Amino acid sequence: MKFIFPFFLLVFAQTAQGQKDWQHWSDSLRTTYANPETTIMSAKEMEGFKGLIFFPYNPVSIVKARFKRVKKGREFMMKTSTERTPVYKVYGILTFTLDGKKQKLELYQNVDAKRKPGYEDYLFLPFTDETGGTESYGGGRYLDLRISDVKKEMTLDFNFCYNPYCAYSAKYSCPVPPAQNHITAPVRAGVAYEQKQ
Repeated sequence: MKFIFPFFLLVFAQTAQGQKDWQHWSDSLRTTYANPETTIMSAKEMEGFKGLIFFPYNPVSIVKARFKRVKKGREFMMKTSTERTPVYKVYGILTFTLDGKKQKLELYQNVDAKRKPGYEDYLFLPFTDETGGTESYGGGRYLDLRISDVKKEMTLDFNFCYNPYCAYSAKYSCPVPPAQNHITAPVRAGVAYEQKQ
């Protein structure tokens, strides 16, 4: 019993730090999109843009996941919002429980990007969920990870998921989450629907 208080104190401290990190991330993203000098949108697209909307920080959307490395993962051409088909490799499988339901997602590595400086350990987690098309962007959302983040037992924080660029601008070609990367529960975290006039 004497260990209960320190344990909950630790959990509270981790949650508080996570919320602080999220606030910094979301504020930075809002500023980047709203500033004409840093936004991904054209001047015309900016005319109808009212700003990013986020779900409130949600500790329930921080899940403990099990990771299984796929050493000989298949390579495939991922569909995008255009005719472009970049080649991705299945890097591993993540399993976790959300809203009482067991989930499984494939984690990918871009075959060409990993040869570029700064992207050698970049991993990509695109997904759809039960909020898609209503509370969040219907084309799915993304999480970015690094190989150094991945462990047999790891944390997935969906508070940091974001929309693809093509949700805001037609000039981008964005990967479409494969059908198997659908979460059969609502993920009310991260960037919500895009607000336009």
